[in-house]
Amino acid sequence: MDRHIRFDVLHNFRDLGGYPTTDGHRVRPARLYRTDSLGKLTEDTPDWSRFLSLGIRTVIDLRYPWEIENRGRIPDHPSFTYHNLSIEHRPYNQATLTADVAPGPYLAERYLEVAQDGTAEIRGALELVAKAAESDTPLAFHCAKGKDRTGLLAALILGLLGVPEATIIKDYTLTELAAPAFLTEWKALNNGPTPTWPGFNRTPPEVMSLFLSSLTTEYGGIEGYVSKALSLNPGPLSTTLRSKLLERRPE
Repeated sequence: MDRHIRFDVLHNFRDLGGYPTTDGHRVRPARLYRTDSLGKLTEDTPDWSRFLSLGIRTVIDLRYPWEIENRGRIPDHPSFTYHNLSIEHRPYNQATLTADVAPGPYLAERYLEVAQDGTAEIRGALELVAKAAESDTPLAFHCAKGKDRTGLLAALILGLLGVPEATIIKDYTLTELAAPAFLTEWKALNNGPTPTWPGFNRTPPEVMSLFLSSLTTEYGGIEGYVSKALSLNPGPLSTTLRSKLLERRPE
């Protein structure tokens, strides 16, 4: 299933709605969006009108401040609040990795680093998701490609909502559909060379599987991570998210 919402300049804008949970519910459509950088949007374009039509009231930008300075951020608009929460603290350059680096273990290790380094920012992001849920307003979160940092946050949210691990992994892999567009975009920004790493832009299921396994080993799972690493009570958080962001699955 292609869950992508079509934009001209955004390649990985997806609605997390519709995913089933283990208790007979599903994620409500049009409430949670994950995407590549909204900094590519410009005013007075069809894409901008399309974005505003979704009624999004909260935007979480997971990028570094220097990325925002170099690549821009979403234009200001009175309809939504903008929050920059840079969850990654140790930058790495995927494009320059060598072919012998296996994407699964390498990226899973980086994701665990982000989960352990960016606890304050991840906690803040989850609190914003809960706040948007309580107010029954749509929220979008993004990094540069909507792949790594965005994929990590999406996994945490979906896990707290009770979405099965297999579905979380499948959602992660959907960025593969945007990989050709991202490669074209990267070449244009870098004067034409091809990245040396075959895993560049890829989202093999092993990455998310290994990352979730690491959270289980280190913390007992997503709820354990939220409790032990983020110092949040996962019970009330999950209750808030599930009561506002889930609906009964049709028979």
